[in-house]
Amino acid sequence: MEGVPWRTTRGNRLHFAAAAHLAAFTCDRFLYDSVSTARAHPRIWPLRRPYALWMHGIEVWHSLHRDRARALWGADLAIVNSHATLERFRELHGDIGTAQVCWLATDSDEPPAVRPSFDGPPTLLVLGRVDMATPYKGHAELVACWPDVVAAVPEARLIFAGGGDGLPHLLQWVAASPVAARISVEGFVPQEQIDAMWQRATAFALPSRGEGFGLVYIEAMRHGLPIIASVHDAGKEVNIDGETGFNVDLDRPGHLAERTTSLLSDPHLARTLGAQGHERWAKHFCFSAFEQRLRNILGPFFS
Repeated sequence: MEGVPWRTTRGNRLHFAAAAHLAAFTCDRFLYDSVSTARAHPRIWPLRRPYALWMHGIEVWHSLHRDRARALWGADLAIVNSHATLERFRELHGDIGTAQVCWLATDSDEPPAVRPSFDGPPTLLVLGRVDMATPYKGHAELVACWPDVVAAVPEARLIFAGGGDGLPHLLQWVAASPVAARISVEGFVPQEQIDAMWQRATAFALPSRGEGFGLVYIEAMRHGLPIIASVHDAGKEVNIDGETGFNVDLDRPGHLAERTTSLLSDPHLARTLGAQGHERWAKHFCFSAFEQRLRNILGPFFS
């Protein structure tokens, strides 16, 4: 942040913990960007200071290890990235009275220079890493439903962009598909080429089961693309079904193909939902909106 002094410990956990303890001699409040980093907070009574932390989702759900639980329950304030993250935490671990929800945002208020034209081949874009540790992102479901989509929209294209150690599995799924020619796996895409991918897309999809928030959804909104998310996680909170895109039930046979087909076969619908998504981004998910939300939450904590 501009004007804020900082230094790095270059990923060294011991140095980070030591820096946190040293900071307790000069600082009276702490803010950690995750439950994991909050584990370094000083516990020795003379150095104990009030602290706040961020809860982001999967790290506080099913694998809440003892040290993370101690950091979380000891916090004076927990800032949570979505209501979905908080509700799932409560279902698994009980209430946490210090929690307040603060939606995330893109890193600026500026819209992209060029928005999608919706006049090219009907194209569904999936942008994000493909990792074995996060197999719930919807890649397999999209490949599985694509023959049905192509049967309804013969020119439909499915593009996966993003690296990760799960790419070999994705390539195998695609190779086994009867419509493999209509699916492209781009792998890692340099940042300077990503805007062009947004511009050529008709819609964006990430029908995941485990998003705590999903920054890529609001980046799609920023670009004016309609979204296909799911009803199983925070996607349904960010993306408004029938207004900025669709939230599909992955346990309902045919639902993903049906909703995808409706967007790719109707450029006017895609353009309308994308425009409404862009308006939602400008109102709720641009950086200045986030800044005001965070100031409202942190003001009492730091006062």
